[in-house]
Amino acid sequence: MNIVKKYTNGEITIVWKPAKCTYAAACVRMCPEVFKPRERPWVKPDNASTEKIIDTVKACPSGALTFFYNEEQA
Repeated sequence: MNIVKKYTNGEITIVWKPAKCTYAAACVRMCPEVFKPRERPWVKPDNASTEKIIDTVKACPSGALTFFYNEEQA
């Protein structure tokens, strides 16, 4: 099953594909205010700047996290 979860802060949408996730926790180390694995939902995109979230998502070693600007989807 290819589950895809999406979380938005209004400006961008974070896309998480758990099947690709290696649980390296780079996201948690870089941006713990947004990526909270012990909570549900585990991604809180309103807790940091869009720029910090983008930098964190780009550092995901597995590619399980991606993002897009919401205006591109409209």
